[in-house]
Amino acid sequence: MIPRDRETQTNGIGPACEPVAMDDVNSEAMPGAIVEAYLDRERGIRAFLDEVDALAVEGDHEAVRERIRGFAANDRAAFFAVALALTNSAHFFGDVEAQLDVTAADALRDLAETYPALAEHFGVVRMEVAGDRHNPVTGLDVTTTYDADQEVPLVTYTAHSGDVELCESRGSPAEVLATATYVVQATNDALEAATSDDHPVNTDELSELIDRREELESELSVLRDRIDQLRRAPVGDE
Repeated sequence: MIPRDRETQTNGIGPACEPVAMDDVNSEAMPGAIVEAYLDRERGIRAFLDEVDALAVEGDHEAVRERIRGFAANDRAAFFAVALALTNSAHFFGDVEAQLDVTAADALRDLAETYPALAEHFGVVRMEVAGDRHNPVTGLDVTTTYDADQEVPLVTYTAHSGDVELCESRGSPAEVLATATYVVQATNDALEAATSDDHPVNTDELSELIDRREELESELSVLRDRIDQLRRAPVGDE
């Protein structure tokens, strides 16, 4: 195979690190209640974060993910306090000051300053906990090459969830599109099931669906043009 260097990358394709509403921890006293849960165990949690931060520096991202999941399972309130603090949100810190005091807010600000490498990890797990997700895809690294012997372009892609590598695959354009077709079919099945059972789809999700559909239609239009070009001048035709 003779590769022809052309690399492209798309990152941040998933919503994993979007802010999660604080009522996801089911507390009317937000954010004071979750912050107090953190402050009650601050020394132990800081020691835990030091350990996890060291794993992140070593590049053991899967271990980091599992440790944070364990933290979320064992102390949901304190987990959300840390996760929200790591977003470095001035609004969140302001709410903490209003409900508690400046000292409490400063303790959380220090988390954001000390552990920035953990922000995305916590953001992904926060989405898993609050949104019933698992390993949400947040990025896709793509490399395209050309196999002159087969006269076929090849697409290599690696899916990421935060810093965790989920899978790597290489295939021809037709094979890659087959995978995409499976995903679209599964999406249609999920929406059909929701409609059949009279389950509502929230407005944010519906808006995102419309945007993604428009993006797909735009890319499919480009794909039709590419295929028409190949039909007029097939690859390998002398």
